[in-house]
This record gives sequence, C-alpha cells and structure tokens, in this order.
Amino acid sequence: MVLRPAEITCATAKVAVIGAGNVGATLAQRLAEKNIADVVLLDVVEGRPQGVALDLMQARGVERHDRIIVGTNDFAETAGADVVVVTAGLPRRPGMSRDDLLLTNGKIVLEVTQKAIAHCPDAILIVVTNPLDVMTYVGWQASGLPATQVMGMAGVLDSARFQTFLAIELGVSIHDINATVLGSHGDLMVPLPRYSTVNGIPISKFLDAATIARLVDRTRNGGAEVVELLKTGGAYYAPASAVCVMVESILYNQPRILPVAAYLQGEYQLDDIFIGVPCRLGCKGVESILELDLTEAELTDLHTSANSVRQSLAQLKQLLAKEGVHFS
Repeated sequence: MVLRPAEITCATAKVAVIGAGNVGATLAQRLAEKNIADVVLLDVVEGRPQGVALDLMQARGVERHDRIIVGTNDFAETAGADVVVVTAGLPRRPGMSRDDLLLTNGKIVLEVTQKAIAHCPDAILIVVTNPLDVMTYVGWQASGLPATQVMGMAGVLDSARFQTFLAIELGVSIHDINATVLGSHGDLMVPLPRYSTVNGIPISKFLDAATIARLVDRTRNGGAEVVELLKTGGAYYAPASAVCVMVESILYNQPRILPVAAYLQGEYQLDDIFIGVPCRLGCKGVESILELDLTEAELTDLHTSANSVRQSLAQLKQLLAKEGVHFS
C-alpha cells in the first residue's frame, strides 16, 4: 500500500532518483546520509546504478545511517516512491547553452517520466534536467499529474549561488544571507537585490550598484562558470543539495518558502508556464505561490525570461512533432 504524503514518516519515506549520473548519485548520497529517505537509483546503463548504490551502502558503517539505497535498471523497482526526481539527460559541455540540449533531453524526460509515474502514480515529481523550465513542463505533460505535484529545481540553486557570492563579497557568514532569484534557470533569470538581505538588512546598505550588478551577472552565469572550469560536464554538488532541501520540505511537511519552477495560472500576469517563483512547499507539493510586489522593471525582466521559456517550448514541440511525438 502506498502511503499518502500526510502519512509519510521517517521510516517509510522513499525517493526514486531517475538518472545515476553525478547529480543523481550525489542526491542519493545526500538523502541517505541526512536520513531523509530510502532511495531507488535508476539508470539505463547496466551496472552504473547498482555500483553507485553498493558503494553508498558500504559507507553506512562510517556514516552511521540505516537507509537503503537500491540501484536498478528496472522502473518497476520505483513503485511506491513518494517523490520522483528526474535528473536523466545529457549534461552541458563547454560552449553549450542549456537550450542546446532541448530535443535530446526532451525525449528522455518524456520517456522516463511516463515509465516512472506508471509505477508511482501518486508521487510528487521534481525535474532537474536542463533546460529546466521547459523540461518541467514536459514532465508535467508526460506524468498526467496535477500541476501542484510537479515542480522544477531551479530557484533554490540560483538563490544559493547568489547567497554564496554575496557572502564571499561581504565576508560574512552564509547564515546571515538571504537572496531571492525568480525566472528561468538560465541567462535570463531575475535575481532580486531588493529582496536580498544581510540579517534582514538590504544588501544595498553594504554594496554599491556596480558591485551588486557584477554579482547578479555572476549568478546568472554561475552554472556556465562551473562548466567552463570542469570542461567535462556541469555542476552537481550544489544542484543535488538544492533538490535535497526540496525533497526534505515535501516529505516532512516542514513547510518551506522556496523558489521553484512552478506552474503559473495568472500569477505575475503569466499563464500556462513553469518558471521560478517563491512557493510554499509541503507534503502536497506546491501548496501556494507567493506573489512578490515587483517593480515595473522587475516584472518586465520576469516576462522576458518567461518569453524565452515559451520560445524554447514551442521549438521543442515542433522538433518532437517532426518525429511523431505530440503533447499539449
């Protein structure tokens, strides 16, 4: 019997992570070692998820947790998962934008989401695959789930990057920094300095406009900076940590106000789109969307970001249609 979210306990929580690459493997480690949930780690590559799972299980004697991590190539083993996290897809390479991955990752997300949700139809779906906002819409369509049970990981990661750069610049503890980033997970994301503070004090009291603009630009290119340095893939430690926070908030109904790619139906004057906004997360998924009071310029930037997502989604639909694949 699959427990409903309100009945989830520490002992019964189960997360299916689809994709055993760097993000998926690191997420499995975070979830187990923080005692958040048991994990089923699935990948199409034979031996990869099994090997990662065995390695993580062998660490239990040192990390002192009793969580079970199972590696598999069989979607049937995801049955009963309370949360499904889709990390499957190709990573970025140097010089690539997130949108360069559009068709390949679109097909992957469609397939794996359908297969996973067939075995855990009541799960909450979190999409991590890039381009994030578009893939979250694809995941929603593929899953058939209510929009409130589908979200993308973006804003938590982007806000964490902004927080980190602010803390480094100011030489203060990360514990005192709160930062807010809206919009798409890409170059057109919308960091909001007005809603970013040091122990409740606006960052404009500490930093001049030029410095803030430089940190905003670095935040927008935070993922690309990692890609260029690594040369063989993208970030995974910080993305895994961002997903982990979301999963914990959902499974244990904390709840948290976190920026995630959520489905908008009129909020921020946007409709029928997944894009990063602050949400209240809990055991039912996206329980509400917080509408910030934006200036005209901030709202314009958010709409510019949203238009880019719409264009990519329309492009993906055309590419899929040529291959005989259609979705709303």
